Amino acid sequence: MMKLYVNPKREIGKRNPMIYGQFIEHFHRQIYGGVYDPNSPFADEDGLRTDVLEAMQKIRVPILRWPGGCFVSAYHWKDAVGKERKPLFDKAWRVEDPNTFGTDEYIKMCQKIGCEPYICTNAGSGTAEEMSDWTEYCNLENEGQYAKWRIANGFEKPHAVKYWSIGNENYLGGEIGAKTISEWGRLVEESAKMMKRVDPTIELSAAALDDVEWNINLLKRAGRFLDWISVHFYWDPLWQDNDCADYETCMSFTENISKPVDRVRGLLTAMNLEKKIKIAADEWNLRGWHHPNVDQGLLKEDYLAPRDKNDINSQYTMADAVFTACFLNMCLRNCDIVGMANFAPVVNTRGCIFTHPDGIVLRSTYHVFDLFVNYMGDVVVDSWGPEVPRMNAVNKKSGNSVVIDALDIVVTKWSDREGMAISAVNKEMSAEHTISLEDGCEGKVVELYTVNGKTADSYNDIGREEIVIKKQELGTYEKGMRITLSPHSVNVIHIL
Repeated sequence: MMKLYVNPKREIGKRNPMIYGQFIEHFHRQIYGGVYDPNSPFADEDGLRTDVLEAMQKIRVPILRWPGGCFVSAYHWKDAVGKERKPLFDKAWRVEDPNTFGTDEYIKMCQKIGCEPYICTNAGSGTAEEMSDWTEYCNLENEGQYAKWRIANGFEKPHAVKYWSIGNENYLGGEIGAKTISEWGRLVEESAKMMKRVDPTIELSAAALDDVEWNINLLKRAGRFLDWISVHFYWDPLWQDNDCADYETCMSFTENISKPVDRVRGLLTAMNLEKKIKIAADEWNLRGWHHPNVDQGLLKEDYLAPRDKNDINSQYTMADAVFTACFLNMCLRNCDIVGMANFAPVVNTRGCIFTHPDGIVLRSTYHVFDLFVNYMGDVVVDSWGPEVPRMNAVNKKSGNSVVIDALDIVVTKWSDREGMAISAVNKEMSAEHTISLEDGCEGKVVELYTVNGKTADSYNDIGREEIVIKKQELGTYEKGMRITLSPHSVNVIHIL
C-alpha cells in the first residue's frame, strides 16, 4: 500500500487548459470523411459532422491545430478560400486534395466547437510573405487586399486567430522544403517579423525538437519574436510497419516520458527564456501514423491503401488510455513550462474519435480526455508518496527491461471552489494497488471515476463498448482512507 501525502498550500502552478488540445491534418480520413463530410446524414449546413462536433464539445477541446502536419509544408492557403477552389496535389501524402475545406471552413468548425484556432503555416515550399498574407486575411479588419478578400468571401469580422506556428518538422529530411539549422533560424526570424507587423498581438511558435544545436540557433535568431517552442512526441514509430507495441512495451515507454521536456526546459532556462517562451507539444500520440512507402511506392496499393490500417479500432486499447493519462500527468507536473499540447489527431487515423457511415466510436483515449478535462482541477499542488510501488516492464521491440513506477499520481485543486481531484494511474497489467489518502478534506464526499476495460486489451468498436467512465461513491473522507486502483486503469478521485 502506498501512502499519499498532499500539501494543497504548496502550488506547483495553474495548468493551461490548452494542454488538452487536439490536432487535425489533411491526411487520409481526418478531414474528408472525418469531421467534414457533406454527404453524411450527420452533416450540418456547412458539411461538418454534428456527431463529431458534439463529441469534441463534450471534451471541451480548447485549441485545434490545423492544417498539418507534413501536409502544410506544400500547402498554399490562397487556393482554398473563395468561390474558385484550385485542387492541390498533396506532395506530402501523394493524393489530390480538392481544397473544399480551407481557412474559412476551419474557422467555422472552431467556432462551432468553441475552441481557439491554431494555424500552422507553410515554411517548406512557402515564404515569409505568404505566411504574413495569411495573417492579414485572418486578422486585419479591412486593410489591404487580403482582409478585403475575406470580407468579399462573406466574413466581415476578422477571424482573430491568436495562435500561429511557423512550420512543421522542417528539421526532417523527408519534409517538403526541409531546412538546415542556419536556414531555419533566418526563415523563422523573417516570417515572425512580418507576421507580428501585421498583428503584434498574435502568439507565435516555431518547429523545433529536443536538439541543442537546432534550438540554440532558432532562439538566437528568432527568440525575441517567439512565445512558444513547438516539439513533437511519438513513442511507438509505426510509419512503415503497423506492428503496434503491446501493453507492457507501452508501459516501458513511460520511463522517459518527460525527458524531451526536461531537455528543452533546460535550454530555455540556460538562455533566460523560460519566463518568455513556453513549450507547445503540438503533436503527440503514443503511436506514430502508418504511411509506408510514401517516397518509393509506385502503386496506390503500396502507399495509399495501407493507411486504412490506422483505423483498425482493436489497436486502441487500455495501453493507449494509460499512456495518454501518463502523458497528461507529465504536462500537469510541468504546467509552469508546458502550456499547450495537441493530441494527434482528434478524428480517425490514431485519433480518439472514429467515424463511420452510421455514427462514431469513442476510442479509449477519448474517455481519458473526458476524465481529465471534466473532472480534474486547474491548480496542481505538491504531493508525494514515500513508497511508490515499482514494476518491471519489458520493451519487446528492443528487448530491454526497465523498472518503473507502477503508479503515476498528480493532485489538483480548483481555483474557484474547495476540494481536490487526484489523477491516479495504475500501470500494472494484472495487479491492483491500494493508496492511503493521508491528506484530504474532512467530511467531504469521495467519488472515484475510472476508465478501464475487463482486460488490458479491451477496446471500443462499432457495436462494442468495453471502455467507458465508471463512477463509484466511496463515502466521506477520513484520514488514511484507502482506495483500491484496479489493474490497467486511469482514475480520478474527487474529494468534494
